[in-house]
Amino acid sequence: MLGIRKLIGLNRAAVVSSVDDVFDQYCRDLPEHQNAVDSLPGWNSAFPPEVNIKAGKHPLFADGRIDWAISQAGDLKNKKIIEIGPLEGMHTFMLNKHRPAFIDAIEANRKCFLRCLVTKEILGIDCARFYLGDALEWLQAKSTHYDLAIASGVLYHMADPARFLSEITRRCDSLFLWTHYFDDDAMPKDDQRRQAFSGDVEKRTFAGVQVNYYERGYLRANAKDEFCGGMKDRHYWMHRDDILTLLVALGFGDISIAHEDKTHGGGPCFSVFAKRGLATLKA
Repeated sequence: MLGIRKLIGLNRAAVVSSVDDVFDQYCRDLPEHQNAVDSLPGWNSAFPPEVNIKAGKHPLFADGRIDWAISQAGDLKNKKIIEIGPLEGMHTFMLNKHRPAFIDAIEANRKCFLRCLVTKEILGIDCARFYLGDALEWLQAKSTHYDLAIASGVLYHMADPARFLSEITRRCDSLFLWTHYFDDDAMPKDDQRRQAFSGDVEKRTFAGVQVNYYERGYLRANAKDEFCGGMKDRHYWMHRDDILTLLVALGFGDISIAHEDKTHGGGPCFSVFAKRGLATLKA
């Protein structure tokens, strides 16, 4: 009889202990911004040092590529901006400082979208509206015309990159791209950077321009918390010359190029700023 009573007492203690535990959905720490950052593991971006937040390693809040894009665009005050793939909102933070009328920031990755909202709160980004979803769907469904489009680290993740260029150029007057591109000379077949490419090449035609699509996969990188690539494993890189030729055909002939690096660990890359106008190329 005593053994049964003892067992009942132990069971009651276990129930009480369970009742006192905090559910996993809740945080009982002192409320601070670091808690929000820690609740979303996988950050790529660092925060400005003055906010004293620990996150990722890359100081995208002071990205020279975006500074260059802004210098090419000129005064952004009261301008309408669309940003495709804001990642974690650090480029948005840089653009926000220039007081545009608004920034529509479109992010398809659910975790990155939530990180953008945390960044918005911590850094006080007040000109931007972050939206979760497919940028191509947005460009086709909305009628807003933008003064500037920003697509940094986006084109080479696309399942249909030339189609993306065709759609984004319908909706803006100037466009900034930072992207990797395919180049046989810079990245020969024995180059380790070719590992993710299947070897298949497709030909597509847009605006009367035939372009090559070089098929690539992520090699299961999408399983990592910090993954920030495209929606589909099968995606395509474009050749450098095809990107520029297509932009000209789409009416964006006033082109400036910077930050070209054929030795980048991820593959050859460059920054492109393209405006509506006749064909001129400035390196």
